[in-house]
Amino acid sequence: MEILGLSLALLALFVSFGFMVGVLFGFFGMGGSFLVTPTLLILGYPASVAIGSGLAFYFGTSVIAVMKHYDVGQVDYRLGAVLFVVLSIGIELGSRLVFALEALGIANLITGVAYVLLLGGIGALFLRRAYNLETEDGDDEDISDEDIPAVAQRIQSYTVPPMIDLSSGGRASVWTITGTGGGVGLVSGLIGVGGGFMRMPAIYYVIGTPLTAAVGTSLFAGLFSGAFGTFTYGRTGSVDLVVVSLLLVGSALGARIGSAATTMVEEDDVIVYFGLMMVFASVGIALSELANWLGTDALDTLSVLLLVGSSFFVASMILYKVVQAVSTDGSTARATPDGDD
Repeated sequence: MEILGLSLALLALFVSFGFMVGVLFGFFGMGGSFLVTPTLLILGYPASVAIGSGLAFYFGTSVIAVMKHYDVGQVDYRLGAVLFVVLSIGIELGSRLVFALEALGIANLITGVAYVLLLGGIGALFLRRAYNLETEDGDDEDISDEDIPAVAQRIQSYTVPPMIDLSSGGRASVWTITGTGGGVGLVSGLIGVGGGFMRMPAIYYVIGTPLTAAVGTSLFAGLFSGAFGTFTYGRTGSVDLVVVSLLLVGSALGARIGSAATTMVEEDDVIVYFGLMMVFASVGIALSELANWLGTDALDTLSVLLLVGSSFFVASMILYKVVQAVSTDGSTARATPDGDD
């Protein structure tokens, strides 16, 4: 039996996968297209459709997050506007490169290899961060979200005109912003990710804004670049609206739960699982590429289990810790005498 051209199993997979990605998005502030695109590739969708649908999903999930950061004033609009322009140029160049690679018949291979390297590298960085948190004895307690990293301060010290003022009070060269945004946009267009997990650290460590402003501005710029990327791929028919809609249905609920979890769960408690998820996703895509070369269905099945299962595992850990925190608060409330006054 098929609904909307998809089997019931695929319908359930997309909605539940969207929910789990939504939980991760709400908790970590990352759009989730870096998981959606490779999953669609593994399921047999063409590279252009997988990338276009991943960008469309990112655009949809970004709307909620931008509204939240807008309410608390964590967006540098001038910086976001400049980033939007250069990100759009980079995405356009990246998408043209994908179509050129498709004409050569190597788009899926190049995209898959890029994902293996990118997700594996990011996973390693998260695991290293988790290790540092374990070994440092309170060294980071005095670090504020309003601090600018030392490397960003060094970059800002090189005043190469034209310069623009940042809402945080610092100044940054337009050339720094252009190079950073253009590079992230090119990768986004090439491999079909919204780029939040690359863009936010780039704003924080390279351009130099406080962490809270980096998150809000990254999402603001990503909102428009995601819309532009969706339009770029959509005009060629490379966005599967059915798949994107099903993912967004699940993500809408998951994102709300994930956002609420940030007030109840320490991110440090889950960061190691997120790093492992990225590494498992990288291994899953590598197995998928190997399966294509060897023509082995078993490896393809294993790759899907690793990619989807890792995100389900991490999201489940977040949900478990939320339930644990709620239960603990409930027990504490019941243990408190009613007549304290």
